[in-house]
Amino acid sequence: MEQFIVSARKYRPQNFSTVVGQQHITTTLKNAIRNQQLAHAFLFCGPRGVGKTTCARILAKTINCEHPTPDGEACNTCQSCVSFNEGSSLNIHELDAASNNSVDDIRSLVEQVRFAPQAGKYKVYIVDEVHMLSTSAFNAFLKTLEEPPPYAIFILATTEKHKILPTILSRCQIFDFKRITTQDTVDHLAEICQKEEIKAELPALQVIAQKSEGCMRDSLSILDKIVSFTNGELTYKNTLEHLNILDADYYFKLMDCMLNQDLSGALLLYEDINRKGFEGDLVLNGFAEFIRNLLLSKDEKVASLVEVVESFRKRYLEISASCSTGYLVSALNILAEAEINFKSARNKRLHVELALIKLCYLQQALSVVADTDKKKQTDLRPLNFRVIQPVRVADTAPANPVQEKPQIPVQAPPVQPVPKTASGPKLIIEDQLITEKKTTAGKLGSLQKLRQQVSSTTQSSKERSVIFITSELLQAAWQEFIEQLKMNRNPAAQSFEMAELRVVNDEQFTVVTPNNLQQKFIDGERIALTEYLQQRFHNRRLSYQVVVEQREDLSIKIEAPLNSRERFQQLAEQFPLIKDLKDRLKLELDY
Repeated sequence: MEQFIVSARKYRPQNFSTVVGQQHITTTLKNAIRNQQLAHAFLFCGPRGVGKTTCARILAKTINCEHPTPDGEACNTCQSCVSFNEGSSLNIHELDAASNNSVDDIRSLVEQVRFAPQAGKYKVYIVDEVHMLSTSAFNAFLKTLEEPPPYAIFILATTEKHKILPTILSRCQIFDFKRITTQDTVDHLAEICQKEEIKAELPALQVIAQKSEGCMRDSLSILDKIVSFTNGELTYKNTLEHLNILDADYYFKLMDCMLNQDLSGALLLYEDINRKGFEGDLVLNGFAEFIRNLLLSKDEKVASLVEVVESFRKRYLEISASCSTGYLVSALNILAEAEINFKSARNKRLHVELALIKLCYLQQALSVVADTDKKKQTDLRPLNFRVIQPVRVADTAPANPVQEKPQIPVQAPPVQPVPKTASGPKLIIEDQLITEKKTTAGKLGSLQKLRQQVSSTTQSSKERSVIFITSELLQAAWQEFIEQLKMNRNPAAQSFEMAELRVVNDEQFTVVTPNNLQQKFIDGERIALTEYLQQRFHNRRLSYQVVVEQREDLSIKIEAPLNSRERFQQLAEQFPLIKDLKDRLKLELDY
């Protein structure tokens, strides 16, 4: 029985032309080999599974090839290439820095560099996961990396460039590998499926490419796993089942329920999803990504960012056209908040259902908000400030111009001079404005009536004269408020009685309390007290502040117990013979 080799090793690229998605790096390396401008140290950095170690091995094989092609590729037929492909070449040394990261490992590597290659031009040293080296190991490697022998080339590979010392970075030629695009991954998987005679559907390959997130090694591992699971047949349905991915068709159905405000349909659909074993956070995350794709599909400029199965792309465009941008953005906010609070929720299912309920009635809520905004915009100009065009008595037209009656000359009464008031002369148009208000009073809406009431109350409040506070008036009003508190059995009444009032000016005063507890009682009645005093003195600008001042007459005096020395002195003062006895006997007291 032939030994099984995983696809990631079986189809590992053997030359630069077969490397997927890294043309900017392979082209640079081939030109450097062809022009004989090789650096002595390379640093390959980038995400996992994108071809860093593979390119390092191809570079090591190509620079030692005896008959390279004109475009800078290895021939794969000479003795050096054959020994390299079989893994028996002595001109390449690989070191795993994740497990060999001490100073002694680097020193042994440096000692090997001293020996020239027996066959070939170069000895290549590949250090994988170089960011795992310790600081002392990096320092031991500095001198050799800066000035190696002419036959030695170092290739360092890492996934975390920021962890490497700047002194190492400055000595290397850095190549940044990028993630492999979804389309490149799909094409490579389709090519492998054709070679292995695997029946694969294009949507299934697209799902695998999206799941791998730009890592070719992960996509090949997923392919091998699903092929073993399905016995050589790769379909969209079994791919979703094996990868535990919720079908996008469920999200389309959920979106239809949201747009139609079908709450029962959305909850039943979530029940079906829940029975299939999908967790609530996965549903929230997937639905948020679905709405994000809908939002991007509304704009042709960013529609290329939508990475979905091609068979669903047309449905995305159709549904995005029927949804407003405001609705999609609001839905994304609801889903993001629900996903953040999912872990802290005790009832996970209820938490997801609440998010679905909000989404079902989101469109109705947005319409209500839009209607209120329109009303606010139309009602910005109050009735009291309507612009009325001036009317002249001589220029007024008859009420019914069709049926004109002969005019009878009437002698006009003498014009009386208009008396001047403090606010200025009264215009004749004011009489017409008053009559117009009387005729339209019955047609006013509730909002206009409310405005008239507010304006009348403000005018009546202005007519009342303001009473400036004095000590006597303030004390009387304070006592009245205390009586109200006592009638309501409010415990704050005692704190109000013990407070002291100090008038600052005509509109401000200070309430002095002996401690913080009474201050809290008085602050608790601040709203009621302020309203009462402002109505009592007809002054809306009346204000006060509460201050705490320690008073000795209210402070609790605590008598500390006497110690041994103080008790003896008290006894000696009361009975002098005791002190005399102590002195005669020369006693020493232990205080």
